[in-house]
This record gives sequence, C-alpha cells and structure tokens, in this order.
Amino acid sequence: MSWLPDDFVHPVHVPVPNTTLHLRPIREGDTALDYPAVMGSRERLWEIFGPAWAWPRETMTYEEDRIDLLRHEREIAAHQSFNYALLDEEETAILGCVYIDPPERVGSDAEVCWWVVDDLVGGEVERELDVLVPQWIAADWPFQRPRYLGRDITWQDWLALPRAS
Repeated sequence: MSWLPDDFVHPVHVPVPNTTLHLRPIREGDTALDYPAVMGSRERLWEIFGPAWAWPRETMTYEEDRIDLLRHEREIAAHQSFNYALLDEEETAILGCVYIDPPERVGSDAEVCWWVVDDLVGGEVERELDVLVPQWIAADWPFQRPRYLGRDITWQDWLALPRAS
C-alpha cells in the first residue's frame, strides 16, 4: 500500500498567512534560487540536517543541487515525497523549504520538517511558517500521525528510533 491514497492531490500553492510568501512544489528550474538559499545558510542547515541526511555538504556544487532538485521534482510527481519551496510573491527568491516524507522511522505515517534562510531565523516569517505547517498538514494531507522532526522530536531521538519496515 502506498503511503498516500491513490486519489490524493497534493497542494500546489499554499499562502503563508500574514506574509506575501507562499509554498509550492520545488522544481529543477528553481536551482538558481535554491542554491544561494541553501549555501547561504549551509552551516546552520548542516547542524540540523547533516547527521540525518549528510546535507548540505560544504562542497555541494550548483550541478549537484540541480540534480537533487530534479530528483525532488520527480518524487513529487510520483507522490513518493514532497519538497515545497518557500518563495516570495514574484518567485525571485527561495527563503526556505518544507519536506513531507514517508516515515523512515517507526511511529508515524509521515515525517515533516522545514527551514528558513539564516536572515529569517527567529523572525515573523519563521514564526508564521511554524504555525502554518502543522495546521496545513492537518487540514490538507491524509495523515493520522505526522511527526515533526526537530519540533515534536529531536533529530537525535528520531535517529535513535528503529527504521520503519
């Protein structure tokens, strides 16, 4: 059985309340926006995601990022996992991402995490995203037990859980 119902239609545009920003599925064509966002916040992102995903490596190239985004785009189309870019109104800058994945560890039916670029950490946009994501998942996604990595469980505790079968 798939982790999503066969008739599930994923959201394609999600406004972030009280901002001019929105979420939409990331695409290979977003590399020119994604690469500077990721690499500009790389040290902090490595502290968060490095132990679990070995990402983003210090030596990640533009081409490696493009290949990664193409993989995400294909996974989204196949409903295997989802990466939503946080974009400004004109889609001239990626300011973060939201990941919605099938569970790698026992105890949930989806694993969700997100980040914003360094300049937005601790500010209004991050606070709005922190409120939005769990509400959006509850309202628009078919999960009964989503797990919010780095939020309702630490990354260290998540890594210690047994792998999902």
